[in-house]
Amino acid sequence: MKNTSEHALSKVPEVTLIFWIIKIAATTLGETAGDAVSMSMNLGYLVGTLIFAALFFAAVSVQIRARAFHPLLYWSTIIATTTVGTTLADFADRSLGIGYAGGALLLSALLMASLAIWYRTLGTVSVGAVGTPKAEGFYWLTIMLSQTLGTALGDWAADSAGMGYGGAALLFGGLLALVVAVYFWTSVSRTLLFWAAFILTRPLGAVLGDFLDKPVAAGGLALNRYSASAALCAFILTSLLVFQQKAAQRSH
Repeated sequence: MKNTSEHALSKVPEVTLIFWIIKIAATTLGETAGDAVSMSMNLGYLVGTLIFAALFFAAVSVQIRARAFHPLLYWSTIIATTTVGTTLADFADRSLGIGYAGGALLLSALLMASLAIWYRTLGTVSVGAVGTPKAEGFYWLTIMLSQTLGTALGDWAADSAGMGYGGAALLFGGLLALVVAVYFWTSVSRTLLFWAAFILTRPLGAVLGDFLDKPVAAGGLALNRYSASAALCAFILTSLLVFQQKAAQRSH
């Protein structure tokens, strides 16, 4: 008979400060790595999306089959969602010609639909309840949509709204700070605040990634996309080694 504590553990990590630090780094990596494949390698957004979609489905499949929480596997899957989100959003916004605003509206609708169907099916969208293959399926679909939406929002703020990368970073950083304030000073649903913060970290990462690798004339630092991606990978791996993450306690 298995230890009851095993049954009480989720396959996702505890939501702590290091979780959010790694999440922002992973979303920034998603932007630089996605741009490296679609732009630097000149493969285009469609081919880049197909490549990262294959990696996403492979990572999610392994993650769902895993019997316990594995930090490296979990964050590899997060990175897979954010890279496919980058190229998919760019494909929708630019190749299909629906624009950043149109892409953001479409992806917002898809994200809300995913959360609504998840809630209707399982009665909760809390990450603390992610412990079955069905719940994990909803969890990773919702995350992938949130990553894709975040890319579109970041591009819209930096380009269409004319904020630039610095202004957009301040906007989304400020909204994240507001979510933190609401968390500490109110009793608003923790599940709602988690998803709000999770969604907002993606456009923040998107504009930070663009700031790193876009040309100086466009407001970026013009860093090599491969070098920036390698540095972000190293940071994430170091964080996982230094800060031993624990599996979240499951809620029932």
